[in-house]
This record gives sequence, structure tokens and C-alpha cells, in this order.
Amino acid sequence: MSNAFSDRSGPRQGGAGRAVLWVAILLSLALLSVVVAVAVRNNPLASDDLANGISKYKFLEECKEQLEDADTLNVSLQGQNVPLKTLIEQSSPLAAGERLHVNVAAESREWVAAAQPNPEGGWLAAAPVLISIHGKNGSVKPVGSAGLQCLYGKKDKKTTVQIVPPSQ
Repeated sequence: MSNAFSDRSGPRQGGAGRAVLWVAILLSLALLSVVVAVAVRNNPLASDDLANGISKYKFLEECKEQLEDADTLNVSLQGQNVPLKTLIEQSSPLAAGERLHVNVAAESREWVAAAQPNPEGGWLAAAPVLISIHGKNGSVKPVGSAGLQCLYGKKDKKTTVQIVPPSQ
């Protein structure tokens, strides 16, 4: 039995095909390098961790994490910090099983663009938020909208979140 691949006699054929294949591979790698370089340069989350203390991504995630615990958020009213939950419960107390929710109302692109370096070191961000009450049966009762101010201080290495009424 003879194998078609082992019965070659004479000089090898296909040298030009190999050269074309290598050129195609090298061009593909060059194109990939250009695409990666452009993507990295245009990354909206790229930041100077050393100058600002933490990365822009980590800062935004810490802001969102603090929003998840809405019961601990404060509202800045005439220079004083008042717990958000206290303000909400003044008009109607939360029933058993109801939870306060605060969500960023900005789109992801706007939220990333809102984070700017703080001249004193760290990060600043401001965005609109929606406040609602979620019931135990899945119901959602909108309360209103407000502003969010998030600050990361490089000196104290701490992220603070504060709700600001729309009129301020």
C-alpha cells in the first residue's frame, strides 16, 4: 500500500505558497498590534493609579457598591448630612420587607466620563440617581431623582458617596 504523501520524488513543491502564508501571518499580527494599540489608547477607563490613588474603574465600582447599601447613604441638606432613609420615612415609613434602592441613572458611558481626577489627589464624580422602594413581592415604587456626588480622597484612601437634592 502506498501513501500519496510519502511517494514524493524530486524537489519539494509549494515554496511560494509557504511564503504567502508567512506574509499573511505577519500582516495579521501587524494589524492586530495596531488594533490593540488604538483600543488601549482610547480606553475610557485608563487612568493613572499612582497620581489618583486607585484606578478609575475601582473608584466607580466603589461608588456603586456604596449605593447598594442605600440605608447608610446621607443627603446633603443646607450643609448638614441627613440619612436618606430618615428623609424617605418622614413622608411614608417603609413597610416590613421593603428596601430602599438608589441606582445611577446615567448610562455607562456618561458614568465613566463623569469620573474626573481631583486636583487634590483622588477622584470626583457626579451623576443623577433614581431613588425607589422595592417591596417584598417585587413591586417598585419610585420616590424621585437626585444627584450623586462620589469622592475618593488619595490622602485618606476612602470613597465617600453623598446624595444631593436636585435643587442644589
